Amino acid sequence: MATIRKTITVTDQQDAWIESQVSAGRFANDSELIRDLIRREQDRTAGVEAIRQALIEGEASGAPQPSDFRAFLNRKTKQHEG
Repeated sequence: MATIRKTITVTDQQDAWIESQVSAGRFANDSELIRDLIRREQDRTAGVEAIRQALIEGEASGAPQPSDFRAFLNRKTKQHEG
């Protein structure tokens, strides 16, 4: 994968935090930390979208139907017992 050089602007406080993470050995350099933050945000966004899609599908499936939990347990018990 090709890399592209970017210039970003951060506050003094953000720069100090970035430097502290690099100094602590969590990251080799600033770029590694920024790439990690981007990957984490991409993962978080994908997770949120998956939940959003599941909610849409659930709402589209219609009203919930009543269930008989005791009957469910009985069926599962019979299946397990053979």
